[in-house]
Amino acid sequence: MKSILKTTMLAASFSVALGGSIAPLQAQSLADTLIAAYRNSNLLEQNRALLRAADEDVAVAVASLRPVVNFVTEAQQRITNNPAQPDSLTLGFNLAAEVTLIDFGRGRLAQEAAKAQVLATRQALVSVEQGVLLDAIAAHLDMRTTAEAVALQQTTQRVITQELSAARERFELGEVTRTDVALAEARLAAARSSLAAAEGDLAVAREAYKLATGIYPDQLRAPPALPRTAVNLQTAQDIARRTHPSVLEAQHNVAAAEFNAERVAAQRHGSVTGSASIGRQFGGAAGDTTSANAGVRYARPIYQGGQLSALSRQAIARRDAARSGLHQTVAQVVQNVAVAWANVDVASARIAASQQQVRASQTAFEGTREEARLGARTTLDVLNAETDLLNARTQLLQAQAGQQIATYNLLAAMGLLTVDHLGLGIPTYDAEAYFNAVRNAPVSSPQGEALDRVLQSIGRQ
Repeated sequence: MKSILKTTMLAASFSVALGGSIAPLQAQSLADTLIAAYRNSNLLEQNRALLRAADEDVAVAVASLRPVVNFVTEAQQRITNNPAQPDSLTLGFNLAAEVTLIDFGRGRLAQEAAKAQVLATRQALVSVEQGVLLDAIAAHLDMRTTAEAVALQQTTQRVITQELSAARERFELGEVTRTDVALAEARLAAARSSLAAAEGDLAVAREAYKLATGIYPDQLRAPPALPRTAVNLQTAQDIARRTHPSVLEAQHNVAAAEFNAERVAAQRHGSVTGSASIGRQFGGAAGDTTSANAGVRYARPIYQGGQLSALSRQAIARRDAARSGLHQTVAQVVQNVAVAWANVDVASARIAASQQQVRASQTAFEGTREEARLGARTTLDVLNAETDLLNARTQLLQAQAGQQIATYNLLAAMGLLTVDHLGLGIPTYDAEAYFNAVRNAPVSSPQGEALDRVLQSIGRQ
């Protein structure tokens, strides 16, 4: 009777351990994880640098329309065999300037194309931001799920250890056979193996969290309520068409390609340039001389072996490719939203089914435990019921994490998984600051000092 009572109490403690939720961990919230990922992401740093490089293309386009001033110094030694023309050494200094007066719009088109490319690169940065945050969410949820799975496995091992002790006592009293003891021993060995695997998964999840956020996790809180997405699939797809960074990036790429096609076509009109120079020459037959020149030049290509035609056709083809790419991107984004929406529905249904499975397994476990107390069930039946309840609890944990991932995937598919939309309340990278500092190709001291301040402020936001 004593051993039966002990078994019943142990089984009841197992039921309580699995029937109640795992105690919530404290300290780091999901928002903390996302903030750490945003501040420590090397991918974001890399793409911010690429954006600054694209900003400089605007400065290059602006500078191409400004005067070019060169200082030239030259020395020449003349050696002859003619006595009438003695050897001479001349030294010259020249200051020459050249400026494009009329380029028939090519410079303006180049600037507009560079600006469109900057806007496209900004949207590419938003896409990277979404990926960084999504990886951080997955790492946070995986870390919690594996930690809770370890806790469940530890509870299982403790309970089966106590079940084994009870089975041995009952065997000594002649209530069960040696087979029951062996079954409990085998199940305990399997539980130890499962615990080792779960601890290994936890170690892997910990490293994945470090990669996603730049720090190792402390204790992690349960994720908050699911974020709001859209009332229906059509609304979600409409939002994605308007806001998804991949769509916006493709639109700006189309604009850049159109500007470039116009710029290449304008090359046929040639350009008008002005030039001026002043110089001083020392030595030579004429002695020291000073010269100054100024002029205006118009040049227009007549024949270049078909190069201009080829460049024009190439630019038009790239424009057409960008347009087709936009259509394909929109179609892909709309499909991704539909898939993400379906995954959310599947995840919700899976949670409902898992909850029902947990309730049924709990009832079956309690019934099997009571029947074992009355002698109608064996130790194996109780162990199997314990395993079924453990599996049901584990599947519920995975389903809950899957629902979170599916929902945030839907947000990303809609183009809304950003620091600003999530309201994390931290300073974000200011893409305008660097652009505004370099857009006019600064060379003067005040502009240069402003650019230096921007460069110094750029860091891990």
